[in-house]
Amino acid sequence: MRPLVVWLFSDGKAGHDGQSRGLVEAMGRLRPVETLTLDPLPPLTALKVWLSGYRLPAGYDLPTPDVVLGAGHRTHLSLLTAGRARGGKVVVLMRPSWPLFLFDLCLIPEHDAPPARPHVLTTRGALNRIQPSVALEPTQGLLLIGGPSAHFSWHREGLHQQIAAIVASDPTMHWTLTTSRRTPADFLEPLASSERLQIIPVNETGPDWLPAQLASAGQVWVTADSVSMVYEALTAGAAVGVLDVPRKHASRVSRGLEQLAAEGWVTPFANWLPGRTLPRPAQTFNEAERCARWIIERWFA
Repeated sequence: MRPLVVWLFSDGKAGHDGQSRGLVEAMGRLRPVETLTLDPLPPLTALKVWLSGYRLPAGYDLPTPDVVLGAGHRTHLSLLTAGRARGGKVVVLMRPSWPLFLFDLCLIPEHDAPPARPHVLTTRGALNRIQPSVALEPTQGLLLIGGPSAHFSWHREGLHQQIAAIVASDPTMHWTLTTSRRTPADFLEPLASSERLQIIPVNETGPDWLPAQLASAGQVWVTADSVSMVYEALTAGAAVGVLDVPRKHASRVSRGLEQLAAEGWVTPFANWLPGRTLPRPAQTFNEAERCARWIIERWFA
């Protein structure tokens, strides 16, 4: 079976690349894939090629793609241009800035309220590179702390109280806490004296640190602002709790978390009872694999 050729357009943003690579890697677990990573074309060049049908500029004399995909607004026009000039199925991750009918497949999170169309596949959150783990340790816990964002503000003392309650609840648990680049600088100081909490600031972690932690942590608590980490923890198969932070306003992000809680995927801190073990998801949560199977089974079986 020859490898599928995938042209992956990258805008250089880690979050977008994580989604795209999560899908490509899931496809690669189903059948051989050759991935070629490309920078988006300059907008004017891409528009001229797309409108006129001219050949792509030098540097794109590559194997003909079976799939052209990408995430992020900077990639959208390049996806359409490459698909028109060289062929291949055009797949966009997240809601595109161009009309949906121009793409062969749109993978859109449900919190963006995608329309019901044959070529629109609704996803639970953004795709990621995490794989379900078979080595989760029930006594290993992970606390993932974000920071103020467009949708959530911050309450340091409230978070400290939640963390203290979680750590004190079960003396058999070993907890590791890490921060994000949005975490306020004064957040960690009051936690430093906790003997049962290992603190590893984000600047002491590498790109492989979080995936390795998620591969072993049986329980994971994530602040509500860090929604991508909620989906990563769910994909790993951990029992997931959501730490409360003040919400600025109702948003697609907060609605997505509320839906996860209503469906039993996550436990908000307000609903958690100290001394009770967080419930693990009853089903496998692996959106990248589900989308990859859709692509392989419908186009390349």
